[in-house]
Amino acid sequence: MAKPSDKTLVIIPTYNELENLPLITSRVRVAAPEVEILIVDDNSPDGTGQAADKLAAEDANLHVLHREGKGGLCGAYVAGFRWGLERGYTVLCEMDADGSHAPEQLHLLLEQVDAGADLVIGSRYVPGGEVVNWPKNRWILSKGGNLYISMALGAGLSDMTAGYRAFRREVLEAVDLDQLSNAGYIFQVDMAWRVVQAGFDVREVPITFTEREIGESKLDGSFVKDSLLEVTKWGVAHRSQQARALFDETVRLGRRSVENFRKKHLI
Repeated sequence: MAKPSDKTLVIIPTYNELENLPLITSRVRVAAPEVEILIVDDNSPDGTGQAADKLAAEDANLHVLHREGKGGLCGAYVAGFRWGLERGYTVLCEMDADGSHAPEQLHLLLEQVDAGADLVIGSRYVPGGEVVNWPKNRWILSKGGNLYISMALGAGLSDMTAGYRAFRREVLEAVDLDQLSNAGYIFQVDMAWRVVQAGFDVREVPITFTEREIGESKLDGSFVKDSLLEVTKWGVAHRSQQARALFDETVRLGRRSVENFRKKHLI
C-alpha cells in the first residue's frame, strides 16, 4: 500500500554552504535513499550553486533551484514548496544545509506523517530531544523564547521555532504562503501557528540538534526582538478573538434563554 512518504522532497536552502553541501547531501542519500532533494541556492558567492549543479548532474533525484539574490530563508522555503507542489510531491520537508538537522533522524518525521500527521516538527524540547554544542546562553534564549511563544499563543507545541519539518502537501496548499511573516526566523512560528489554527494534526518528535561545525551561522541577535514582538501581537489578537467569541456566544445563549422564558410564560 502506498504511503504519503513514498514521494518525499527534502528542501535544503543554501547560501555559502560550499563545504557543507556534499556532506549533507551524501548523508541524506545514505539515510533515506528513496527521497528526492531540492537545493535552493540564493546565488551564493562562494560557488555553492555551481557545486549543486554538479551534484545534480550525477544524481537524477537531486535538483537545484537558483534564486537571483539572498532572499532569506522564508523565501527560499516558499520557492521550494511551490516547486515541489507543482511536481506532485506528497510530503515536503525542511532541512538545514549545515548538518544541524540529522538526516539519520528524518525517518522519525516521515513515520509520523505516514501514521496520519499533517505536520511533524523535529523538536529539541520534548522528552528525548537535545541540543549539542550550543553555549548555555543560546540554549536559554531559545528554550525561553519557545516557552514564551507557547504561552502567548497556546498552540500546545514545545518548539515552534524549529526548522526540521515534514509537511503533507495538503497543508501547504491550505496555507497562504504569500502571507507568512519573514521578521527574523518568525516564519517558522507563523507557519506552525497557521497550521494549528486550521485544525491540522501537528505532532512533535524528539531530535538531536547539533550546532554547525563548518561556516558561520546566518542567525543574528535581532531575530529575538523581532520574533517575540511579532508573536506578542499575534497572542494579543488571538486572545481578543477568543474573548469576542466568548462574549458573542454568551449573548446568543442569553437571547435564547429569554426567548424560551417568554414562550413558556406566554409573555
